Amino acid sequence: MPSCRAAVRICLVYDCLYPHTVGGAERWYRSLAERLARDGHEVTYLTLRQWERGTDPGVQGVRVVAVAPRMTLYGTNGSRRILPPLVFGVGVLWHLVFRGRRYDAVHTASFPYFSVLAAAIARPLHRFRLGVDWHEVWTRAYWREYLGRLGGWLGWTVQRLCVRVRQHAFCFSQLNVERLRAQGLTGEPERLPGLYAGPRDAGDPATAEPVVLFAGRHIPEKRVPALVPALALVREQAPELRGAFLGDGPERSVVLRAITNLGLEGAVSAPGFVEADELERTLQRALCLVLPSRREGYGMVVVEAAAAGTPSIVARAPESAATELIEDGQNGFVAESVEPDALAAAILRVRNEGQALRVRTAAWFRRNAEHLSLERSLDTVSATYVDTPRVTRAGAARGWRGGRRRRRSGCRRS
Repeated sequence: MPSCRAAVRICLVYDCLYPHTVGGAERWYRSLAERLARDGHEVTYLTLRQWERGTDPGVQGVRVVAVAPRMTLYGTNGSRRILPPLVFGVGVLWHLVFRGRRYDAVHTASFPYFSVLAAAIARPLHRFRLGVDWHEVWTRAYWREYLGRLGGWLGWTVQRLCVRVRQHAFCFSQLNVERLRAQGLTGEPERLPGLYAGPRDAGDPATAEPVVLFAGRHIPEKRVPALVPALALVREQAPELRGAFLGDGPERSVVLRAITNLGLEGAVSAPGFVEADELERTLQRALCLVLPSRREGYGMVVVEAAAAGTPSIVARAPESAATELIEDGQNGFVAESVEPDALAAAILRVRNEGQALRVRTAAWFRRNAEHLSLERSLDTVSATYVDTPRVTRAGAARGWRGGRRRRRSGCRRS
């Protein structure tokens, strides 16, 4: 039957675009752009150029605008470079100052932070609403450790400024909800349920092979080298266990040296990135997935493992929200540290639980699949923009809520 809703003009802001750049946030913004367009909204996506000039960036129903040139985002150590966010922030500011009147709402990632500040500067001129996704919120101590004393102070200060901007804040973890509250966010952050986009009809789990799996980028934050001595310790009690550390990055050479130094060449492989079908097969039959990361804004791979009936081991760390996805003894365990004995003990617990833990893991996924789905999060954000009025100048100063004048409306047949 026909239904009527306001046609909202929405500007999405992120410096990467899937599949030109691959990552969890990239998939989220691509999915969000396509969903909002399907809902009848006019969607513009501001990003860095990642495709050849004259070619279609390939997002159906979405106007993609490059506000800054192609740039290398990561340094040789795997950390984000500072220059690209600055250039992108200037490009976003320029666009919103001169074209912001086109939009009823701007929806941006918190990082790179300069786009949030750009939107805050331009908003009084054009009275659009501002939504911000906080995939991660860092502590002052972590900023200092990540960028050094001066750079850490600058990063912390910019993050605090972005938190103080009036906005509708979205988070994917309770950890970041609480940090936003503690850092002075005005208003209550909205927790989004999940990011899982795969099939929800998990069948009976496969019988496990004796393989301990890591899958992800080999960067310092992931702490992949810690798995090698842990597996050496495990093999003293369970010599049949092997390791498969998939992925690549600046620390892969450290992993390979550790494998050689501990004499594990025949027991542990680190082949780099593999094809998606090989990753899926390995994930389905691995004894467990181990995620030793010190920093995780969500931990999608834990949900993907559970969908295959494979339990996960997550290391407890102040900057990791992945522990929120573990129900102890149901879909895996939390190791209290990345010390070899702590990781080894957790791996042996999984081995000793056997197929019964895999059955419980599959059951955990079935119970939680709908709640953790990407579609539920898209529903939540999309509902925010249903019949969104353009705010008045006074309302823009107050933040998300403002005037009630509707710009345009249209009827769609459903």
